[in-house]
Amino acid sequence: MSSSSRSKYTMAECPERNSVEIKEIKVIEEKQGWTCSLIVASLVGAIGSSFLYGYNLSVVNAPTVYIKIFYNNTWIARHGQAMDGATLDLLWSVTVSIFAIGGLFGTFCVSPMVKVLGRKGTLLLNNLFAVIAALLMSLALLAGTFEMLILGRFLMGVDGGIALSTLPMYVSEISPKHIRGSLGQITAIMICVGVFTGQVVGLPQLLGRESLWPCLFGLIAIPALIQLAVLPFLPESPRYLLLEKKDTARAEKAFQVFLGKENVSQAMEDVLAESQMQRNVQILSVLQLLRKRSVRRQIITVIVTMACYQLCGLNAIWFYTNSIFKNAGISSENIPYITLSTGAVEILAAVVSGLTIERLGRRPLLIGGFGLMALFFAVLTACLTLQNRAPWIPYLSIVVILLVIASFCLGPGGIPFILTGELFDQSHRPAAFMIAGTINWISNCVVGLLFPLIQKGLQTYCFLVFATVCLAGALYLFFVLPETKNKTLAEISQSFAKRNKPSSKPVEVDSCSSERKSSTGTECAQPAAIENGQVTTDKKEQERESAL
Repeated sequence: MSSSSRSKYTMAECPERNSVEIKEIKVIEEKQGWTCSLIVASLVGAIGSSFLYGYNLSVVNAPTVYIKIFYNNTWIARHGQAMDGATLDLLWSVTVSIFAIGGLFGTFCVSPMVKVLGRKGTLLLNNLFAVIAALLMSLALLAGTFEMLILGRFLMGVDGGIALSTLPMYVSEISPKHIRGSLGQITAIMICVGVFTGQVVGLPQLLGRESLWPCLFGLIAIPALIQLAVLPFLPESPRYLLLEKKDTARAEKAFQVFLGKENVSQAMEDVLAESQMQRNVQILSVLQLLRKRSVRRQIITVIVTMACYQLCGLNAIWFYTNSIFKNAGISSENIPYITLSTGAVEILAAVVSGLTIERLGRRPLLIGGFGLMALFFAVLTACLTLQNRAPWIPYLSIVVILLVIASFCLGPGGIPFILTGELFDQSHRPAAFMIAGTINWISNCVVGLLFPLIQKGLQTYCFLVFATVCLAGALYLFFVLPETKNKTLAEISQSFAKRNKPSSKPVEVDSCSSERKSSTGTECAQPAAIENGQVTTDKKEQERESAL
C-alpha cells in the first residue's frame, strides 16, 4: 500500500488541526441509511442461524407422541419386549435436553472459530452441523435407529450455540451505530418466526402426522442451504478484517458494500481510532477477560441479562397454555390452532421492538419488558388461583399470557444479544459472547431441570418465582446499565468507567497538542494503552494483570 493511501486512514500521524476542527471530527458523524447489502446480510445470516434455533425449539412438540411410538417400536425390535414407561420418559427427556447440552458445547467453540475463520466463515461452516443433523433426524425412522434422532438434536444444539453468538457479533460489526439496535433485533424476530413456523408445519393437516413427522426435521436443511448459497457473496465483517486481519483493502471494500457508498473514510477512521486505543491489546481469552477490572461491570451486566433471559419464566408459560385454553372451553382439537396466536404475538412484539429500539433506546425496552413481565406474572398467579371462581377468569388468563409473551419480545427477547456486542470492543468481543452464550445455555438447562420441581411444589404460585427474577433483573439494569443507543464503543465504555473504578483517569487521545509534538513536527509520542476508554501505561497494566 502506498504512503499516500496509508496516510489516508492512519491515526498515527498528527496533522495540524485547531481545536474547532478536532471537536467537529469527534462530534459530526455522517449517518447512513439501510442498504440492500445490510438487510440481505442480516436476513440471510438470521435464516440460517436464529431462525433454525427458534424452529428447533417448537418443532419437536408436535410429533412427541409419534416419536415415543417410534422409540418403543425400535426397542421391541431389538429386545423383543416393550419399553417400560420410566425408560421411555428418560429417553424422551434426553432427546429434549440434549439440545441445550449441544448449545453449551457450541458456545465453547465460538471464540477460536471466529478468530480463525472470521464471523462470516464461522456462520458458513456452522451450516454443516445443520445439514448433517437434518439428514440424521429425517432418516432415523427409515433406519430404525432412534440414536440418530438424539445425535441430530445434539448437533442442532451445537449449531444453535455457535449461531446465537456469531450472528449478533457479525450484525453488530457491520451495522452503523444509529441502526445497530434495529438491525440487531432481526436476530430476535427470526427466532420468533422460527418458533411460529415450527408450530404451523407441525399441525396435523400439514406434517404433524405419524407418517410425515421425519419431514419436520428434514426441513431444517433448507434454511442452512439458503445461507450457504447466498452468504459467500457478501463481505466479511470490516471491523474483523481491519482490526484483526490488518487487511485495509478488503475492509474498505466491505464498508463500501455495506454502507452503499464509495467514500468510507469516516467509517475507516472510526474503526482505526478504536485500533489506536487497543494498540497493545490482543484478542483475549475468557479467563483474561474475566480478570480485567476495566470491564467488570460489563461482564456482570451481560451475565445478569442473559441469565434473566432464560430464567424469566417464558418457558413456564407453555406448560400452562393448554390447561388454560381447556378451562376457557376450547376443545382439544382446536388448541393447536389457538396456540398459533402466541407465536403471532411474539412476531408482532419483536417487530415493534425493532421499529422502536432506536427511538426509545435499549434501557426502557429492556427494563420495561422485565418490569411488565413481573407485573403480569403476579396477575397470572391470581388468575390461576381463582380460575374456578368465575367463568370469565380463564379468558383473562389467556389475555395475560399473551401480554407476558409480548412484554418478553418487546425487550428481553432480543436486546441481550445486542448489548453483548455493544458493551465490548473488538479484542474482548469473542470472549464476551462466549461468556454470554455459556450463561444462556446453562440457564436453559437449569430451567429444564428445576421447573418441574418448582411447579410440583408451588403449583400456580410458581410464577411468583419468575416474577421475582424479572423484578430483580429490572432493578439491577435500572441502576447499572447506561443507554447505548447511537453511541460508539468508547462512549459506552466511558459510561461504565466510574462504576468500574479505574486506577487511572481517562484522557483525550484524538488530538496532537503542541506540547506533545516534537520540534520537527513529526509523529507524536505513542499514546498509552487504552482499554474500553480507560488509559493505562503498559507497565502498570502488566503489573495489574500479574497481581490478579
